[in-house]
Amino acid sequence: MFMKKDKILWADDEIDLLRPYVLFLEEKGYDVVTATNGKDAIDFAREDSFDIIFLDENMPGLSGLETLAQIKETDPNVPVVMITKSEEENIMDMAIGNKIADYLTKPVNPSQILLTLKKNIHKKEIVTEHTTSTYRSEFGRIGMQINDSLTYEDWVEVYKKLVYWELELAETDNGMDEMLRMQKDEANSTFTKFIKKNYLDWFEHPENRPLISPELFKTKVFPLLDKGEKVFFILIDNFRYDQFRIIREMLSEFYQFEDESLYCSILPTATQYARNAIFSGLMPLQIQEMFPELWVEEEEDEGKNLKEKDLIETQINRFRKNYTFSYHKINDSNACEKLIEQLPQLDSNQLNVCVLNFIDMLSHARTDSKMMRELANDAEAYRSLTLSWFKHSATYELFRAISRRGYKVILTTDHGTIQVDNAIKVVGDRNTNVNLRYKVGKNLSYNKKEVFEVTQPSKIGLPSPNISSTYVFAGNDDFFAYPNNYNYYVSYYKNTFQHGGVSMEEMLIPIIQMEPK
Repeated sequence: MFMKKDKILWADDEIDLLRPYVLFLEEKGYDVVTATNGKDAIDFAREDSFDIIFLDENMPGLSGLETLAQIKETDPNVPVVMITKSEEENIMDMAIGNKIADYLTKPVNPSQILLTLKKNIHKKEIVTEHTTSTYRSEFGRIGMQINDSLTYEDWVEVYKKLVYWELELAETDNGMDEMLRMQKDEANSTFTKFIKKNYLDWFEHPENRPLISPELFKTKVFPLLDKGEKVFFILIDNFRYDQFRIIREMLSEFYQFEDESLYCSILPTATQYARNAIFSGLMPLQIQEMFPELWVEEEEDEGKNLKEKDLIETQINRFRKNYTFSYHKINDSNACEKLIEQLPQLDSNQLNVCVLNFIDMLSHARTDSKMMRELANDAEAYRSLTLSWFKHSATYELFRAISRRGYKVILTTDHGTIQVDNAIKVVGDRNTNVNLRYKVGKNLSYNKKEVFEVTQPSKIGLPSPNISSTYVFAGNDDFFAYPNNYNYYVSYYKNTFQHGGVSMEEMLIPIIQMEPK
């Protein structure tokens, strides 16, 4: 099969002295076109396309920088390497400002040139090959780790490793997507078995359980406030660990990361339960019993998260703290910009709590909108939209502004989300809730082998709308569908992002402590 040669344009007024280098590159399989001045180099670049261009900075007539500017007008994406005898800083700055790919100082040697070619022409193939081969060798070890995971801490390590490889492989064209997807499916299937086996025991023996939703303020927030720190508690609804990893680099411009942990969301992994548990410091059944006016039942039409400020206040009072605090719910950029303007007035508070709803809205929009489904057709695209939102919305400026005011930040979420693929049938009466990943009701009909079933909700801290209420949770990438109009229902919700059930993505979620730089 014919392999295309990589094509190099090398412009230097002393090109004859560089003939050994040209021959060296041709022996390595490169096609090298030479020019002795900037004008000829520009003409060559207009007539042909090159994989990389080497430009001598100090040529008679048009300088290297002038030549660079005109070549970039013709082909803005071609990598250009500037070669010069001068090490003057201003020349380097001008070259970098013109977006050169690399900078070499004469005399160059063959290994430098080869390294530059590898970085600028072959980097993608080299990285892909290395990443693919490393993941192949890790695949077996991760598989063993999945089978040997007996504790919550084991599962945190498995999930972190899978997210690492998901992000690494997403950067390369490697054909390993299916292999990784199968491994994640295997991990989630085994994780669901782990939760079925251990979740009830966590409530009978709290000393054995991981950090869960109602314990966040007591263990992460109050200790900082007791030390006299000013804290901003920012909760991004529906925020997965992989989404945190892709915005981490931008956050690192303003913050140092003092603690990067994962905690375990309670079930159901849904806002009504998990977020209210965070803000109250109580399990949902305790909220219903102690503060019935602050708990909204599943079948009621009232919004399920309208009493969050009140719940925070009950927790502060219950722990006999005298913290001053504010609460803000941000649903769009305008509200975010208003909060940034208010920051000076919030400095008198020890604690400021902010809920950012954008990712949750993105998840719902993706379900309801054909265009959004196409924009976020898989987890990689979903992450990309998250990054784009963070870069271009007022959220990025909010984090910057908060850091400038010296707050410590606790960044977290109430639950994650998973892309569902496999429908399982459930039958319930008309009072059964509509969530696709968990159902609660009386006389539910389902296949017990396909779900995590809890027939005594009080044992896991959940209220019972009726005496005979049962909760069932979907695991893996399953979602519940009713038998009537089944095919339409399944096709509409297949491959959407949902939450409420049992998966690593929904339950193992970030809790990050950040210190302003």
